[in-house]
Amino acid sequence: MIDAPQVEDAPALAHALLAAWLLTYPNRDAGIDEAWIRAHRGDVVTSEGVAQWQEFIKEVERRPAHRFCRVVRQRDEIVGFLCGRRDETVSLGPMYLLPQVQGRSVGRQLMAAFLTWAGDAPIRLWVTAYNERAINFYQLYGFEDTGERHMWRDKLPNLRMARTSAAKQRGDQS
Repeated sequence: MIDAPQVEDAPALAHALLAAWLLTYPNRDAGIDEAWIRAHRGDVVTSEGVAQWQEFIKEVERRPAHRFCRVVRQRDEIVGFLCGRRDETVSLGPMYLLPQVQGRSVGRQLMAAFLTWAGDAPIRLWVTAYNERAINFYQLYGFEDTGERHMWRDKLPNLRMARTSAAKQRGDQS
């Protein structure tokens, strides 16, 4: 089931985020292991990290035109989510699905909801350079590598992807 998160979901969201990082980002070549991930992302499950999620969820409720978040529930567990924001530009992320729901069209449903929310606005995101599954997924929705790179915490290689406005992708003359 996909729905909007509630403030009381913040601890589960934080734990799902950390679980996704632990499953997605270990990479011997990059020198990223469980200890490095826990050292750099483990704070997400602390009281401060949970409070940040609570505040974001409140912002989604207060400013739905500017903040977006949907969670995927399997029974009573959060097993995925997609969040985004609209400030000067629309940004997609974070987006994670735990293995038990990957390959079941859940990502497509989340992306459809996000793209409907974003409307015709151009969208940008960061994705880890060696996360080929995510890169391929985003390419299916018209995202392209911009050439911009960022090394998160001097170790995790990220690349910027962007999607032009939906109107331009359809070939509309606006």
